[in-house]
Amino acid sequence: MHPAVQKATSTVAPVTNSDYPWEPPLAGSEVEHLIGALDRLRTTFRWKADDLGAAGLRTRIGASSLTLGGLLKHLAAAEDYMFTTKLSGEPLGAPWEATGWDGSKDWEYTFTSAASDTPAQLYALWDGAVERSRARLDAALADGGLDQLVHLSWPDGRHASLRRLVCDLIEEYGRHTGHADLLREAVDGLVGEDPPAGWHTRTR
Repeated sequence: MHPAVQKATSTVAPVTNSDYPWEPPLAGSEVEHLIGALDRLRTTFRWKADDLGAAGLRTRIGASSLTLGGLLKHLAAAEDYMFTTKLSGEPLGAPWEATGWDGSKDWEYTFTSAASDTPAQLYALWDGAVERSRARLDAALADGGLDQLVHLSWPDGRHASLRRLVCDLIEEYGRHTGHADLLREAVDGLVGEDPPAGWHTRTR
């Protein structure tokens, strides 16, 4: 059990929200739980990828081509694509327009092209994408809540809800945070389910 949810009878000093700001609420609203789950995964992923040089971000395991640098770039693209194109139908825009990639195909690009990027570029790309996503999601929630229909549609004309987009991004992070667990352990032995209390980024 996470220390933030230990029983009140424990002799351990109580944990405050400031110790684990990424911990979802124990009994919040649906919106609070969904965003809480997403932000906990974002934080865990960022912790697993944090404070590495180029060699660490390019480390591979076995036959897999996955790297932490590739995952940073891929998830940055997923954030922007989810809450621009899928949400409203708008083009991806900066910084993706400068690369010529518009998100419509060849997602492998986001994994492989990271090898040419510096650690500073990759961290800034992910951090910026998450900041944009939070602002766009907040605006969408204020405008119509989770039940509102978004631009994304199926061939039969049915549109997805905003709830579906949030759940899809949670699923995407769940999958790739597991990959990040293995990759980071291979780099320097770092393991753990959650960041330590008070953790914050230490990018190079």
